[in-house]
Amino acid sequence: MSTVLFILGVVFMVLAIGVSIALHEVGHLVPAKLFGLRVPQYMIGFGKTLFSFKRGETQYGIKMLPLGGYISMVGMYPPRPAAEGEAGTPRKKPNLFQRVFGQMVDDARSQANENVKPEDEGRMFYQLPTYKRIIIMLGGPFMNLVIGFVLIGIVLTSFGIATTTTTVSEVYKCIATAENADQTECSASDPAAPAYEAGLLPGDTITSVNGIAVAQGEWNKLTDVIRENPGQPVSLEYTRDGTSRSTTMTPYLTDRPVTDANGYPVKGADGEYEMAKVGFVGMSSTVENLPQPLREVPGVVGTQLANIGNVILHLPQRMGDVARAAFGSEERDPNGPVSIVGVGRIAGEISAEDSISVGDKFATLLSLAGGLNLALFAFNLIPLLPLDGGHVVGALYDGLKRTVARIFNIKNVKPVDTIKMLPLTYVVVVAMLAMGGLLIYADIFKPIQLF
Repeated sequence: MSTVLFILGVVFMVLAIGVSIALHEVGHLVPAKLFGLRVPQYMIGFGKTLFSFKRGETQYGIKMLPLGGYISMVGMYPPRPAAEGEAGTPRKKPNLFQRVFGQMVDDARSQANENVKPEDEGRMFYQLPTYKRIIIMLGGPFMNLVIGFVLIGIVLTSFGIATTTTTVSEVYKCIATAENADQTECSASDPAAPAYEAGLLPGDTITSVNGIAVAQGEWNKLTDVIRENPGQPVSLEYTRDGTSRSTTMTPYLTDRPVTDANGYPVKGADGEYEMAKVGFVGMSSTVENLPQPLREVPGVVGTQLANIGNVILHLPQRMGDVARAAFGSEERDPNGPVSIVGVGRIAGEISAEDSISVGDKFATLLSLAGGLNLALFAFNLIPLLPLDGGHVVGALYDGLKRTVARIFNIKNVKPVDTIKMLPLTYVVVVAMLAMGGLLIYADIFKPIQLF
C-alpha cells in the first residue's frame, strides 16, 4: 500500500509541475496575443512532438521531454544589421572569437526568425514598445506567483498550519534541574511543578494569563508571561469540559533553552544551545492545524519568497553544500535546493508516511506545489538570458536607449540586439545543466531525509 501511495504522490507532483509549466507559458501567451504579436507555437516539453493541434495562428502541443515549455514569438531578435563595408568601407578582419561566436549568433538569429513573414511587419517582438515586452516576459513568472499564492492560501485558510495551541497536552509532576535532566521519574528532592500544584490537567484550555487574553494559537504569548515572571504569582483562567475555571501558580526559576520566534531552540556561536534563567511551570501544549485568516496569506508568501531569494543569492555556496553532502558524509540541508526528482521524491515520501493523516498529506502536497511555483517565479526573475529576467533587462535597456535618443534628438537608433549575448547565454545554460545534474544525483543517492 505504501508503494502505491508513494507513486501517487510522485504522480501528483509531476502533474502539478506540468500544470505549472503550462500556465507559466499561458502567462506569456495571453499578453503576447493581446498585443497583436504572432505566436507560431505553444509547446510543453522539448524534443519530438507527441501531440499537437492548430488553432488560429498558433500550434499547441506536447513534446517528449517534460523539462519545461516555451512559446515561439516572431521577431524575438532584430534582423542582422547591414555588414560593414557594403558602402565601400573596408571591413575589419574578425578575430577567431568573433568568427566562431559570430557564426553562432547568425545561426541562432536565422533559426529564431525563420517563421517571420512579410505580413509580420509591426507584429514582431522587438518592434513592440518597451512596456509591452516587459509585460509579456513577466507574464509567465507572474502566473507562477498567482498559482503559489492561491495554493498556499487554500492550505492556510482551509487546512490551517501546525500551531502550538493554548490547550495543555501534558502536566509534569516535578521540574528537572540541570543536575537531574536525564532522570525519567521524580524523586522526593525534586521541586514540584507549579502547573501540577495549581491543578491543571491535560485537555485544559487556557484563555488568559495575568488578565491578558490569549487566543487558541497564542501559546508563545502565554509562555512569554510565564518566563518573564519567575518567583511571582501568575493568574490563569482556563476551561475544562466547557466550564470556566481559574488558578494561580508561581513560575520556578530554572535554566531553559532560548527559543526563536517559531519556538525552536537557538544555538550559540560554539554550537551549543543557548540557555537562560527564566520562569517555568512544567506543562506543554498540544499542536493542532488551525485555519488562518486570509490576511495572513501575504505574510506567509512573503516569508517563503524571502527564503527562496536567500537560496538564490547564495546559490554557489548552497550548491557547494549539496556537492559536499552528495560526495561526502554530510547531511543534506532540508531547506537547500532540490531538483524536480527531489521534489517528486519528497511528495512520494509524504504520501507514503503512515503517521500523517490523509488531509495533512493533501495539504502538504498543495503547499509543496505552491512553494515550487514561488521558486519558479523567483528563479525566472534572475536577470540573465535565457531566463525571463534577462529578456526584461534587455527590454529595459532598449527603452532607456530610445529615451536618451529622444531627449538628444538622435535619429536611426538601432534596437538592442540581445542575441549578441548568446555566448553568455550558453554559459548560463551550461551552469544550469551542471547544477541540475548535481541536484538530480544528490536527490537520488543522498536525498533529503524527512522521516
